Amino acid sequence: MKFRVLLVISSCLVSVLTGLIIARSRSPDANKTERPTILLGFSMDTLKEERFQRDRDIFVGRARELGAEVLVQSANSDDARQISDVQTLISRKINALVIMPHNGAAMAKAVDMAHEAGIPVLAYDRLITGCDLDLYISFDNVKVGELQAQFLIDHLPSQGKMRLVRLYGSKTDHNAFLFKEGQDNILNPFIERGRIEVIHEDWVQDWKPENAKKIVNAAITKNGTSFDAILASNDGTAGGAIQALTEEGIAGKIRVTGQDAELTACQRIVNGTQAMTIYKPLSRCARSAAELAVKLAQGKPIIARSALDNGKAQVPSMFVDVVSVTKDNMMESVVKDGFHPFDEIYKGVDEGQRPKK
Repeated sequence: MKFRVLLVISSCLVSVLTGLIIARSRSPDANKTERPTILLGFSMDTLKEERFQRDRDIFVGRARELGAEVLVQSANSDDARQISDVQTLISRKINALVIMPHNGAAMAKAVDMAHEAGIPVLAYDRLITGCDLDLYISFDNVKVGELQAQFLIDHLPSQGKMRLVRLYGSKTDHNAFLFKEGQDNILNPFIERGRIEVIHEDWVQDWKPENAKKIVNAAITKNGTSFDAILASNDGTAGGAIQALTEEGIAGKIRVTGQDAELTACQRIVNGTQAMTIYKPLSRCARSAAELAVKLAQGKPIIARSALDNGKAQVPSMFVDVVSVTKDNMMESVVKDGFHPFDEIYKGVDEGQRPKK
């Protein structure tokens, strides 16, 4: 029995249930096994970044608490390899598949293959487009972009205009377009009024810091160093941008945004070379993803209160809130949640300049 999305609109319950999407997994009979535990497959784009290693560990830990085992594959940002990884996972008779895609469009094939084998699919963090995807969980990525841009708006010069360099993410990552959408929502009115001038912009292939650095180098070659801010869509690209600024002797003089609250980014923030990041409570998202994957594997109903159009279907979706983090609220966000240890974040800061624990 194929998975279907049921939109519940009852005339007597419209005020409560309009837009409520109930996601029901595929029939467990389609993928029945006699194994004592649920077996989940987790196909990941990459494990090179600190953030994704953390996602994996939290997901696997929560799945095991629920009595499930997880087979993890990392594709090293290679679409062909990720398809091969999914084929391997399917051959292992997994009960549900979780995919964090490198290329959201390319992984539609992986979803179709899993469905042919009767395996439900949950897209994690990044949407998979052009397929009948079962479920999607992520952070509100449009909100991420809005918070990044709003930080810059809050620091507009009192007179004149802000000269801005924009670093978008990888074109293969659907989230990059959502971040840009959120940024545009906030920036465009100010661009139209002449309060912000975008002097250089480009997409960063595969989110690589070295590619971000090349773009900032090109911006400096073209425009000099007389600009105010770099809107970098994640911490990795922010790091590449800051390396370029450091070589010019202007790191800390140009506001640089980020996302993911990576340890190195938090260290840059408290040391003054990066202005902000977006803290995404990975523990909450990864734990929820594991719980949802187990429910899909068990054939239990799942209620999602949002839907996202992936070009073929309205995909039941769940979004986790995010937080804008600066030097001023590092303690009550990243440190308070135990996301990174206080001593690691502030190890480059003189004892007398550190906040109280």
